Amino acid sequence: MKSIPQITAMEAARMVKDGDTLLQGGFGMTGNPIHLMHALAETGTKNITFIGNNTGEPGLGGGRLLRNGQIKKIIGSFFTSNPDAVKAAQNGEVEYELLPQGTLAEAIRAGGAGIGGFYTPTSAGTLIAKDRETKIIDGEEQVFIKGIRGNVAFIRAWRADESGNLQYRMTENNFNKAMATAADLVIAEAEEIVPVGAIAPECVHTQSCYVDFLVQANLTVEDLGISASVLSSKKVDDSRMNMAKRALMELKKGDVVNLGIGIPTLVADLINEEHGITLHSENGMLGVGPVPADGGGAMDYPVNAGKIPVTALPGSSYFDSADSFAMIRGHHIDVAIMGGLEVDENADLANWAVPGKPLLGVGGAMDLAAGAKKLIILMTHVNADGSPKIVPKCTLPLTASGVVDMIITELAVFNYQDEQLTLIELMPGASLEEVSAKTSAKFKIR
Repeated sequence: MKSIPQITAMEAARMVKDGDTLLQGGFGMTGNPIHLMHALAETGTKNITFIGNNTGEPGLGGGRLLRNGQIKKIIGSFFTSNPDAVKAAQNGEVEYELLPQGTLAEAIRAGGAGIGGFYTPTSAGTLIAKDRETKIIDGEEQVFIKGIRGNVAFIRAWRADESGNLQYRMTENNFNKAMATAADLVIAEAEEIVPVGAIAPECVHTQSCYVDFLVQANLTVEDLGISASVLSSKKVDDSRMNMAKRALMELKKGDVVNLGIGIPTLVADLINEEHGITLHSENGMLGVGPVPADGGGAMDYPVNAGKIPVTALPGSSYFDSADSFAMIRGHHIDVAIMGGLEVDENADLANWAVPGKPLLGVGGAMDLAAGAKKLIILMTHVNADGSPKIVPKCTLPLTASGVVDMIITELAVFNYQDEQLTLIELMPGASLEEVSAKTSAKFKIR
């Protein structure tokens, strides 16, 4: 069995050259190789093309490189969680390319597997697909995505053995596993480096043949950013909780369900063991439980797609982001409950971008909208200015076309019967007159 060189974080950082493409593992600050990134921030290396789900947080991880002006281009899925990334994009300080989260994960996996690219239904008919090759496959429009590789990959493992086998902890797997396969030079920082054989073969997530160097680095609470703890409990009004309760009525025992951020997260607070529902989080977890009662953070608990620490229920499992989105695109998720900005008469959804702002935060929405067997939208009935959100045709950038099965607002419940938008129920305190006045789309009444 080979022995992998163990080096310092600064020695690793100096291996990144001007103009390199750098893959960085992590989901937010969870599983983020922060020590390697901060060492790189101490070098003069510049003109880096950064590829990762997001650019860390202000001053943390990739966020530190951004502040230093070391990054030329960012390629990823969700940059809006870092205000510095938004500012840099708005000011033209960095180039940027946005990919849906599952597309990004699969592109990295393809690059690591020696596959030139692939077709996916995710993002078909949206701004993300602009100028990309498309093809009709089995009657469905699909978008061609080129495989992604990098010069260097910085990844983080919880345990490594001296031969380079890696084991990830909880939801720290995320993008790390795929990125370890997709770079010319792979450097893994690990909490602990153990003798060969100390990691059971069935617990090896990344095999030694992928890893070139190891760096031992201990994680601290400060390294975890917003995932360091559960900061506060949610405060919610009755109308939003009524929406969550109504959505719960649509779920069946045995369903695998993904909850989007915002109002949909309230559904999780209502689910108990008797419901028999398994919650899926796209960053790599099945069996998501409630937030920790002790207020603990990602040092001791997994995190969900909102980067919030959660508990793991009996029977839960962890996996990487590429496998997670394979579940989604492969129609293994029964129900997705998401927020919305607009839904129209054709069951089209817009929920990720508004005109005049950088397109910096698509996340997993496009994959979930296209891949879930059933899509329920929870949203307020109108915008802050009183304009309708249920409209004849979406004017905001589309997330996906013809995908919505049900809309639940504080006023009403709609579905699509015979492909026609249909009012099936009024929510408590609402009247038909109010719903009609605040809905610009044409609808029938069941």
